[in-house]
Amino acid sequence: MTTILENQRLLHEELERLEQAVADRLADEARTIRDRLIRDHEVGHFLTRFENQSKRLFDLYTDEDGSREKEINSLSHGDPFVEFYSQLAEIRDFHRRYPNEPVEDLARTYKRRPPLEGEIAMIDNMFTGEEFHGRFFDLTQLHEEYLNLKGIKRISYLQYLNIFDKFEDYPKANKNDAYFSYLTSLADYLEGFLGKTQPLSNPNATVRAFGDEFEEEWKAGTVPGWESSASVEDKSGLWCDACQKAFTNENTYNSHLTGNKHKKAAAAKGKDSSESSGNVVADSAVNLKHRAIAEREFRIRKLTELMSKEREDTKTNVERKASLTERERQAELEALFQDTQITTGISHMEDDDDEDDEDKIYNPLKLPLAWDGKPIPYWLFKLHGLGVEYPCEICGNFVYMGRRAFDKHFTDARHVHGLRCLGITNPTVFREITKIEDALAFNEKLKTDKKTAQHTQDNVVQMEDAEGNVMPEKVYYDLQKQGLL
Repeated sequence: MTTILENQRLLHEELERLEQAVADRLADEARTIRDRLIRDHEVGHFLTRFENQSKRLFDLYTDEDGSREKEINSLSHGDPFVEFYSQLAEIRDFHRRYPNEPVEDLARTYKRRPPLEGEIAMIDNMFTGEEFHGRFFDLTQLHEEYLNLKGIKRISYLQYLNIFDKFEDYPKANKNDAYFSYLTSLADYLEGFLGKTQPLSNPNATVRAFGDEFEEEWKAGTVPGWESSASVEDKSGLWCDACQKAFTNENTYNSHLTGNKHKKAAAAKGKDSSESSGNVVADSAVNLKHRAIAEREFRIRKLTELMSKEREDTKTNVERKASLTERERQAELEALFQDTQITTGISHMEDDDDEDDEDKIYNPLKLPLAWDGKPIPYWLFKLHGLGVEYPCEICGNFVYMGRRAFDKHFTDARHVHGLRCLGITNPTVFREITKIEDALAFNEKLKTDKKTAQHTQDNVVQMEDAEGNVMPEKVYYDLQKQGLL
């Protein structure tokens, strides 16, 4: 049992431990996407804990019931030895009743350590295979839901990724309950994706800011695609949904409802004219529905702008996977599964090894290293053909690994210098030539062709017709035989 002052001391200590723990985590540079997500979610948990404990400490200092002041007075004005022995007796009695009660060690709780199995599994289960630890969107189910909406043409998944945040061209007449349900699912997915991939960006505050921005634009009537509906709401709901027309005077509005033009418009829209002789309350309900739909569209648009990089990466990944054969896709999945097993094995080994062994990289296939110092995936190694050797005799028998590096080297300084040593000054036309003998033979042929062309041009006999037109001799006689001169 602890006193109020001891609780305050413990809270102060825990807040300091939390600050140090956050600083230690953020000082370490994550080597992989999974490590970054584990670190960010752990830091996010620490920040939430810090906020909650700060509120508890603030409540203790506020001392609404006066218990803290009473405890201070008992320590300062009473007999200190009596109070000391009284608290000592309470502590001994507590430990006599609970002898095996564990003591909370804050230093051990917030100490930096390798990620646990449960934390790794939590991150792996947080994302689908298509999302690849938050690098890409997985909108396949929402794509199917979109295709089932009224008046939607069937489009591919890649086309859907380009237009899923564009709502202006969709007719308002088709924006029904199913459409609202689809928007809600899409907005929830994007919010959840933002929270999973960027836990330190305060996603809840970001969404609230989008809501405040929507309120301002709705009142101003500047929400894209909903300018008329927003302005109608500000005019006391005098809006005819069938004719899409606003009224500022209630008498004019009531007269319009009984007119033939309104009845025809209501019948064309599938409404009974008696029901649409309606009142302001019914139209206001429609406007509220439009407002809810507009709010979902606005939020989706803002979230997509915020995660534009993930959207572009998703489109690139879909295009890449579409170019793969079934065999290559299977090989990619196997390589990904193997990489996951290797990474998990490394994490188990790091738990038992010293800190000096943490920088060792498991690379039995001798794969090239990526920018983060880790071997590139095996499927990427096979996709770019990095295991194929391309020697170039002109570069001094230098061997280039992969077709991309081989194509690029024809404009590099090494290859251009080798051509100049052979007396070749125009390297552009010598692309794809790697042997010295072929380069010299092609250079001699170019010189011969150039001399032949110059000689032919110099020996051409020029003829002039009666009108003064100058032309080669052969062309002159051909025209003469056809009677064109």
